[in-house]
Amino acid sequence: MAQPDTVTRILDTAEVLFAERGFAETSLRTITSKAKVNLAAVNYHFGSKKSLIQAVFARYLDPFTERFHRALDELEHAYGGKVIPLEVLLETMARTVLEVPAERNSLKVFMKLLGLAYSQAQGHLRRYIQEEYGSVFTRFTELVRQATPELPDHERFWRLHFMLGTVIFTLSGLDALRDIAEKDYGEHVTVRDLIRRLRPVVVSAMQAPLPEPALQAGQA
Repeated sequence: MAQPDTVTRILDTAEVLFAERGFAETSLRTITSKAKVNLAAVNYHFGSKKSLIQAVFARYLDPFTERFHRALDELEHAYGGKVIPLEVLLETMARTVLEVPAERNSLKVFMKLLGLAYSQAQGHLRRYIQEEYGSVFTRFTELVRQATPELPDHERFWRLHFMLGTVIFTLSGLDALRDIAEKDYGEHVTVRDLIRRLRPVVVSAMQAPLPEPALQAGQA
């Protein structure tokens, strides 16, 4: 039992420190000190800091990918080749995110990590996610394309990332938003409440009219 316990302790510590401080700002020595293990243990189990970062993401993305593929299978079977409505696709994705085991505030922590993966210079991580988990996101994007045929591909790309940014900001700032809602409006908000309120916003954003073409230089 000692070996799995060491691995788990390293991953638990690393994910919290990465989320709090960022990838570049968190050294292996800081992680080993907080986890109460020696540096050799990290090198033995993970080999490098990059591999440790990837292992932290795998703890979330492995179960998410498995469940999301299964959920999409069920949707495609239920709709029998017909286009799956956008709101159903987004609801399914949100439900799958919430179904992934949520220990140690893992949803909030993972959303912070996901935001950092895009905002910090972690090219290896984006490549890793694309190589290991790209199939489920490609599949989801294709279903969204079928549900939004009026959108050019480049516009759909931007709207999906605007949606992702909204979700990451909301769920990674969950504690602060809950405090504001309770103090200012007397509301006690659960994660599912937030998802329920977020859904019509992101659906409307995906279905919004196309922006007006940019004016050419020199035109009023």
